[in-house]
Amino acid sequence: MEWISQPWPWYVGGPLIAGVLVALMYFGKRFGISSNLETMCSIAGAGRWVDYFRVDWKQNVWNLVFVLGTLIGGYISHVYLTPDTAVAISESTKESLIQYGIANPGADYLPLEIFSWDNLMTLQGMIMLLGGGILVGFGTRYAGGCTSGHAITGLSNLELPSLVAVIGFFIGGLLMTHLILPHLLTL
Repeated sequence: MEWISQPWPWYVGGPLIAGVLVALMYFGKRFGISSNLETMCSIAGAGRWVDYFRVDWKQNVWNLVFVLGTLIGGYISHVYLTPDTAVAISESTKESLIQYGIANPGADYLPLEIFSWDNLMTLQGMIMLLGGGILVGFGTRYAGGCTSGHAITGLSNLELPSLVAVIGFFIGGLLMTHLILPHLLTL
């Protein structure tokens, strides 16, 4: 049973992802998590105020089931299949994070100095939560999909807009990591 608590190798995970994508393409569906927000807002009645949400949400119920499965799978993986929450990161990354006030970088999956209920109500926490939410929401809408939709489905379909979006996601991640995050961590 030890094999199940270890990360699966690429030659297992890759074909499983490819199998899901082939099945989705066969049934005429597209994979993406951000479209679920649109579906949930449509179910909640946002279409009464915003035209964007005036869609037939019943066509996307399958995707909500997919997200539910993702949440259940994540819970099972975290609670039953994760032997350790420590993350192997390089020494130079640890040194950089210590300079920014992260006490034990790599000791936990998420550093408590950033991801904790106590930090949520601080200026730093509010900027990260609200600013990040606005940027992700705007970026997802502007790019016509999220990272999973573009990087997994779009690139698999050889779509040029998805390639452009994925390149933009990586550039944005690098800018955030090297130019913005250091300032936010020192607030």
